[in-house]
Amino acid sequence: MKITLVVFAVLLLVCLGALVFTQWQVARIEARYPPRGAFVDVDGIRLHYTQMMPEGSPRGTVLLLHGASGNQADVMLSLGPGLVALGFHVLAFDRPGHGWSQRAPGPEQSSPAGQVKLIKAGLSKLSVTRAIVVGHSLAGALAAHFAIAHKDFTQGLVLIAPVTHPWPGGVTWYYEWTARPWFGRVFAHLLAMPVGLAVLDQAVASVFAPQKAPPDYIERIGGLLVLRPQNFIANAQDVAHLDRFIAVQAPRLHEIEAPTTIITGDHDGVVYTHLHALGSARDIAKARLITLPGVGHAVQNVMPQAVIDAIVDVADRAKHMTRASPTGSTIN
Repeated sequence: MKITLVVFAVLLLVCLGALVFTQWQVARIEARYPPRGAFVDVDGIRLHYTQMMPEGSPRGTVLLLHGASGNQADVMLSLGPGLVALGFHVLAFDRPGHGWSQRAPGPEQSSPAGQVKLIKAGLSKLSVTRAIVVGHSLAGALAAHFAIAHKDFTQGLVLIAPVTHPWPGGVTWYYEWTARPWFGRVFAHLLAMPVGLAVLDQAVASVFAPQKAPPDYIERIGGLLVLRPQNFIANAQDVAHLDRFIAVQAPRLHEIEAPTTIITGDHDGVVYTHLHALGSARDIAKARLITLPGVGHAVQNVMPQAVIDAIVDVADRAKHMTRASPTGSTIN
């Protein structure tokens, strides 16, 4: 009996210590990486976004959507400066529940369709009516949904190392378990922060492999934000629930009419290039596929100019399509 009480007391102290450590780290992280942009309110949900405006009238708008375990800075810092220098208005949102964007409760918020609905409403409040939509990794599913569900909005589509098709093997166990209501809260508040701090460098290295991640990458994008409990849970739900959404959306990729380019590396160790990138190129009419030899999953960070060139090409193709159509509207 005494031994049981001692063990219980030790476990309680360990849990309390982990909880206090997590809250202390959350306060430090939030002070270190405050919001970089502005907020737009959609039905009581605050969405955080950053934007870059060119001098003079923009040649078009580019919407950048980040993948899992990240925030808007991952795509904005790598692609924004080059795009704005070419005359584009560039917008990047923290997806709901990521970075500094809030997330409403309920399963809809982990669905790409639910996130697209919120982001699209936010864009409407910002008077953005058309854009080239660019999605990396998990956000490839969101970008494709933009092109399927919001054809008038989506001038063009660029999928960077996307996730678009069903895949074998499921996802890493901690995503599945963290997506569960009670276990997820316990894990996120007690273990995610200390474990995450210990393995984050290794996780980033696997995303960049076979290239090396820049030594200041985590600091530059505020990567530690994902270790906050609510961010961690939202990220796990997005990943764990993605396969259900993909199974329904993948057969609809043939509905995409916007000019599309898929750009991927042939050494991607995070997603299956032969399923997703090649599958998208097969299923989307007149899509162009760019395969970068020796490049891993972090395409926009390793080869930003190649991605920018792909975006410019899609914008030019969209412009030609608009001119060729007697009912087409002009580019924003």
